[in-house]
Amino acid sequence: MAPADDAADKIAALQEEVDQLRQALVSHAAVDQAIGVLMAAARLRSQEGWEVLQFVSQHTNIKLREIAQHVLRWAEDGELPDAVRTTLHTAVITTRRQRLRLASRSGQGGRDGRHRPRSAADSRMANSVWSGKTAEICDCGG
Repeated sequence: MAPADDAADKIAALQEEVDQLRQALVSHAAVDQAIGVLMAAARLRSQEGWEVLQFVSQHTNIKLREIAQHVLRWAEDGELPDAVRTTLHTAVITTRRQRLRLASRSGQGGRDGRHRPRSAADSRMANSVWSGKTAEICDCGG
């Protein structure tokens, strides 16, 4: 191979790497923003938001960055594809219930280590932000 061909191949490889890094930066920003939406809309913690996005991605076979983009579009227009909405609803409810179980086991559930009484907001979790055809941000307990 001629030195000019080597240089052209290296330039092409570097350009491909730069393009991939740019895409990764855009994807990372969208994922971080989607975690923020989940934190605000569903009262999740940052790590829980990340885990919910992963769960939805794995169970819908949609790339994580695309799930993040769906969540961001949902924050703007209230629409989610059916499969994403259903799986997101399940993931949020499961995550929040798991947090409540862990809190009650560790004595953080209420006074004197007892689990706090179920509030009206907790009872509405089944009708959370993800359950309707078009979703609205609401207080879904916590």
